[in-house]
Amino acid sequence: MPLPSMPAARRLPLLVTADSDLLEDLLRLAAAGGSELEVAPDPSAARSRYPGAPLILIGMDQAGDAVRSALPRRPRVVLVARSSGYPEDPWQTAEALGAEHVAMLPAAEGWLVERFAERLPSLGRGRVLGVVGGRGGAGASVLASGLAVTAKRAGLRTLLVDADPLGGGLDLVLGWEDLDGLRWPALSQADGRIDATALVGALPNRGGLVVLSWDRGEMVGLPPQAMAATVDAGRRACDLVVVDLPRQFDDAAVVALQAADRVYLVVPAELRATAAASRIAALTRLHCADVALIVRGPTPGRLRARDIADSLHMPLAGTLRPEPALCRSLEQGVAPTSKGRGPLAALCQRLVAELTGTSVEAAA
Repeated sequence: MPLPSMPAARRLPLLVTADSDLLEDLLRLAAAGGSELEVAPDPSAARSRYPGAPLILIGMDQAGDAVRSALPRRPRVVLVARSSGYPEDPWQTAEALGAEHVAMLPAAEGWLVERFAERLPSLGRGRVLGVVGGRGGAGASVLASGLAVTAKRAGLRTLLVDADPLGGGLDLVLGWEDLDGLRWPALSQADGRIDATALVGALPNRGGLVVLSWDRGEMVGLPPQAMAATVDAGRRACDLVVVDLPRQFDDAAVVALQAADRVYLVVPAELRATAAASRIAALTRLHCADVALIVRGPTPGRLRARDIADSLHMPLAGTLRPEPALCRSLEQGVAPTSKGRGPLAALCQRLVAELTGTSVEAAA
């Protein structure tokens, strides 16, 4: 059964604090302004929700950690402190955070109630979709690329992010290795708010599809701050961000997982692949609540897709039949689903429609 589409939900203001007294006060003030709050106890827990929240409140107890965490710079950030009780200068701390305001309690209670009463739009609007393989060679990179190409054919501005430094490069999957543009090494030091329009213009792109992949030089580590800044920019510049995730989750992959609205786990219909995928599934669910399964044939042991889904305790999003023509096309540099025909194209058309509400017609 197809998974339900994801309606755009109104995001709530985000409060970052572990101070129970401050939390109680701000919940009371939010209620007075007719609002609810999302709460994160520390900057690490807040990172995935930080770019898209309409308003950010950072308690003084977490301000130092927030500065050290290098959260992306963005508007509508308020540092909340009490008029006494903290040795740090709140205005200096606010400057280091990039906060626009300092709300000193109890004097600023009325001002905060007014902020909670405002109906500010969320900053980020693009969907984020993750794809991960249950084992090596599962076909996750091909599915991620196919989803991105299909979204582009549907008229959606799409960013395809290669988060797997050992995957060989998504530009090769698309046949784009000769296109000019920045690769990950040039962005690995990004740790703040990236200009979304500049990012789209600087990366390899064709039409409405933009790709951030790896070069063929020395492998560099990818800091989580760079991934957070990139996903943030992608949300602002594009309708859909598709992230091809590594099977071994580093800190950058965890950031992408936490930002994802949905993750697809690709598993070949084999017993050993299913056993290996059980570990990946458990780790993925730690960071994303919406994880669904794609089962790829052939099925040498006659395992049924539904049985695999039941064993992994996951909803079944779809299946993929063997497609010999796809392998030939990839070797010839033809991007997956670009012709709009075949099992992969049909699956991607359905998944993109479910995710975004935008349909793409199959090729005749």
